[in-house]
Amino acid sequence: MREQTSSPLPKGERSRQQIEDAAYQLFLEQGFHATSMRQIAQKSGLAVGGIYNHFSSKEDIFKSILLSRHPFRQIVPMLLDAPGETPELFFRSVGRTLVSELEKRPDVLKIMFIEIVEFNGQNMPYLFETVLPQLQPLAGRFQFPSGGLRDIPTLVMLRAFIGLFFSFFITEYLVGPMMPPEMQENAFDYFVDIYLHGILAPERPNPGD
Repeated sequence: MREQTSSPLPKGERSRQQIEDAAYQLFLEQGFHATSMRQIAQKSGLAVGGIYNHFSSKEDIFKSILLSRHPFRQIVPMLLDAPGETPELFFRSVGRTLVSELEKRPDVLKIMFIEIVEFNGQNMPYLFETVLPQLQPLAGRFQFPSGGLRDIPTLVMLRAFIGLFFSFFITEYLVGPMMPPEMQENAFDYFVDIYLHGILAPERPNPGD
């Protein structure tokens, strides 16, 4: 039996992919402003005029890359499938999955830095509008029939979760090897504990009461 092969991309889509691939590598290596359309054309094997058949500007290329290369499409389904019947088991599982997948894509962090530093975050509303519908089903996993969670809006809990564990990934990526041992040992477990319980110790009852 003949092995089935996937159909090749149409020429237009293939050219667009070549442009994005070339620009992506150049942006990672040089940054956005230091990369020229001529360099993108040369690396992609296309004429400069040919690029404008697919993108209106270099900014348009970056905006497309920001969305197409963001790993949320791959990560969110994994987070939705994360096991855990109790809040503690679930948040530990989903946090580990998030950090593990981000560790495989350090390039995403570089692209996000370009967006923040060179674009002042101007494309973030566009990215957020696209990502939010994908995240809303995940917010549903932040509800447990048995209860046990404070009365906090689930989207706020999701925001806090992403922020906390994304910061864990960033610090591991940027300064992990330079951290003293006491900042590294069991750090992930402490992050989970901080997310679930905060940093304040439970108040002890006054013996005189």
